[in-house]
Formats: sequence, structure tokens, C-alpha cells
Amino acid sequence: MKTRTVYVPTPDGTALATDICLPDGPHPCPAVLIRTPYGRGAHRAESRGWAAHGYAVLVQDVRGRHGSPGEWQPYGEHEGPDGTAAIAWVRSQPWSNGEVVAAGASYAAYCALVPALTGPDDRRPGARPGEAHRDGGPDAVIAAVPALGLVETAREPGGPERLWARAGWWAAHGDRRDSEPDALSRALASDPRLLEHLPVARVSERLAEGLGRELPSWPRLWTGRDRGRLSDAGSSSRLPLLAVGGTRDPFADDTVALWRGWGGPARLLLGPWGHHLTADPTAPSRAHVNLGALYVRWARAALAGRLEPRPRGVIALGGSGRWHRVTGTEPTPGPSEPRRPEAAVRWPFGSRTGLRLLHGAEFTAHPDRPVRSDDLTVPADRERPDRCLLVSPPLARPLDLAGPAVARLHVTADTPSADWAVRLTTLDPAGRAQPLAFGIVRRTDPPGRAADITVPLGTLGRRLPAGTRLRAEVTGHHFPAHARNPHTGEDPVTATRLAPSHRTVHARGSALHLPVVARRRYVEPVPEICR
Repeated sequence: MKTRTVYVPTPDGTALATDICLPDGPHPCPAVLIRTPYGRGAHRAESRGWAAHGYAVLVQDVRGRHGSPGEWQPYGEHEGPDGTAAIAWVRSQPWSNGEVVAAGASYAAYCALVPALTGPDDRRPGARPGEAHRDGGPDAVIAAVPALGLVETAREPGGPERLWARAGWWAAHGDRRDSEPDALSRALASDPRLLEHLPVARVSERLAEGLGRELPSWPRLWTGRDRGRLSDAGSSSRLPLLAVGGTRDPFADDTVALWRGWGGPARLLLGPWGHHLTADPTAPSRAHVNLGALYVRWARAALAGRLEPRPRGVIALGGSGRWHRVTGTEPTPGPSEPRRPEAAVRWPFGSRTGLRLLHGAEFTAHPDRPVRSDDLTVPADRERPDRCLLVSPPLARPLDLAGPAVARLHVTADTPSADWAVRLTTLDPAGRAQPLAFGIVRRTDPPGRAADITVPLGTLGRRLPAGTRLRAEVTGHHFPAHARNPHTGEDPVTATRLAPSHRTVHARGSALHLPVVARRRYVEPVPEICR
């Protein structure tokens, strides 16, 4: 099998650099399309893997990146039409049987989803996968760690701005034709306080000094507010979907929401991974999944119309090698209870059997001294606490967690705007801390008035050994992962004035809700995904 480069035309005549790898077997054959801003050369091994199983593979540099001409506009208006044009071009080739799987990870997952959800309806009534109109979208979609849009990547669902991740991505990829993965680290080495710059909307100017180039698209990142466009469109899709994510990926909630709301046959694989889908090398062999082999097996079932229509999925219980089944039919959390995959355990604040208060029922969130997101160390200063700190007794037996967790808080702030961050860590018997869950929401309650708030903590997949303790921190900042709330009521993106915020966490009415697997019915991930 050989790879050659062609230039595929788009609706406005711009021709995009595309590598094609054809299988050695008989033609015509199905195709896999990957559109990426990260360089098509990085996918050569993946292309050969698909081709070895009888698929033609096309990897395309998106407009304005690497080998493709044009202007690079992250999440801009061209991704949908350019992707639809590439699919139509594939179907016009003599080696194509008309079946196309759109695939990708991170931004490339967005590129795979957009022509499937924003283009013309490619399904005839009663048509099965593989019977799409030749000028429509793909026949199936593989979306790994999907970064679903400009708004979704810029802010948490609860409002706070994702400062570190966006500054790192823009420094590495924004407003340039190629990539420099360590660009932010290089800039911070010469300017350690770079991300403290105010206003956030002009961090790009200071970043540009360290990088030696301008970032004119940075302000546009913060202008949008309308979340969930692609997830909402997915509810009317009849295409098969494989959504792959990691419980340590910052976009895991978007992956789960995409799967849960999808209208066609949807499958979820949520492993013990971060954004790069890499497994802990010390985990047992049964914890590892050959994603390439899984993708091929799933694509065959999807294109043949063999997938059951109802949603199915699996969540890994950390690095234990055990996988728990989820069906997508769990009820939505009500006003007082979280979603329950099988059971839920409520850990009340201020309780010896739940979470015992160590200190900080009253604390001060000061933007000049924010709680750091990159440091799990907890200061011992009880006279001037900067967070509410709680800890559980040691677990009497191992605990499996699989599903969404939430914190219900009864709180008061003396400022018109306040971010409420909840960070959970596990403490082993030696006191070593490891991250477990995190959530943050922004509130604009009247100063001094108590409020009941819910902080989603993401989808958990962990096995906690006996003897583990849980440590909960309720804070007002999580910097530099998130921009600091100035507490003045001004937009944190444009504010230049910061003020402290005095907080109270009322034990009565506050609790942590964890999704405990009550019945340990483990499954094998690959057969579950492909049925």
C-alpha cells in the first residue's frame, strides 16, 4: 500500500492537501476521512492500519494549516463545507464504494461531526447505514475526545473561562500554519506571570511578546456564549456514532453529552485516559484497549447496519482493568438527587461518617492569592483560610465509582459574582494525594444571601482501594486552569479590577453525591461497543 498526495477542491475553489492510502485488496472499498489541523503526516501509521483492513484512508490538512492554502480560522465557517466537499470527492472516485466513515480526535473530531450534523440530510427514509446520498454527509462518525466548538473549549459549562488550556492551544496552533507544542512553556519561562495579565482579553498581547508573533484571533475566542450547537443537532441524527473519551480529559463531559443526546445508534468508550488517550503503563494488560482494532470492528458493524439502535457504553474503573456498562437511559438528576447509574452515596458535610470539616467553613477567596490548579498541597493556615477543607474517614472496603458526580452546596458570598470550585482528591494511607474529580460554576446571587447551588463534578470511573480517604476543597478560584473571577460583577475577560470575596459554606444542606456501582457486573469493552 502506498500513500500519495492530492489536492481536493472545496466550494470556493481552494484545494486542500490530502494524503490517500489505498488498500492492496479489491476495489471499490469503504473509506475513512480524517480532517486535521495538526498535520496529516502524523497519521501515516493509522492510515496503514485502516488500509490493512480494506479501507481507503484520506487525511486532509484543514484550510490554512500545514500543506493546505487559505486562512486558518479555528472553528470557522469553512469546516462544514470543506468536509462535505471532501466526502463528495471521495464518493466520486472509482475506488470508492460510496461508504465513508468520518473520524478524528480533538479538533479533528469537530471536523468529523460538522459535515454530519450541519450539512444536508443525507438519509433517505428507511435507509440503513451505507445507503447515503452521494452528495451528503458521512455514513458513520468516530469522534474521539471531541472538542465540540469555540464556545465549548473556551468556557466550562458553568461559565468560568479555561485560561491555561486555551492559552496553551492558541500559543501552539493559533494564527500560524504549523504547530509549536511547547510554545506556552517557552513564553512562561521568560515571563512567569504572563497568565496573570489583565484583562484576559489582552493576554495575547503579552503572549505575543514571548512568542515573537501576533495572535489576532485570541479576542474572538471569548465572544461566543451559545453552547451545545453540535450536541443539540445530534439528537436528530440517525448516523451511527462512536464517542471515545477519557475520564481525565477536560472535555469528557462533552463526550458523554454528545453520546447521551445522539439520535442514532450511539456507543461510548470512556477509558482511564487524558486528552491524548494514553493508558497508564503500569495498569494491567486487560486495562489496555487496542483502539485501532476497535475502530475497524465498530466501523464494519456500523456500515453493515448491525448496531443495536439503543445507546450503549462502557466506563473504565480507573486502571483496574474492569469496565462497567452504561446504557444512556439513566434519569436526569432532579433538584435534590444526582443521576443514578445503579446507586448513589450521599456524603454530607460536617459529618463524621461523611465529610468532616477541618477548617474554612468561612474563608476568603482573594484573586491576588488564588488557589492554584497546579498544586495539590493544602496550606495549614487555619487563621486565614483560602478554602473550605473537608475529609472523609478511610474506606472500610473498596469502592467502584462509575457515572456522574455532583456537589450540592448551601453557600453565601458577599460579592455580586462568585465562582464556586470543588476539587476532590484521594488520599492513600500514606497521605499521598491524587486528583479524583473537579467542577466549577459561576453564580451571580445577591451579596450576603444564602444560595443552594449544584456543582457538576464530571463522569467518574475509578476503583478506590480500602483505606482511601476523600478530601474535598471548596474554593473561589482554580488558577491558572481557569481565569480569576474579579468578584465585582464585571466580565472576567475584560475586568482589570480585582476584589476579595468572603465566603461561607453551610454544612447543613451541603453534600457530595458519588455514583457508586452497587452491583459489580463487569463487561468486556470491545464486544459491548460493537453489538
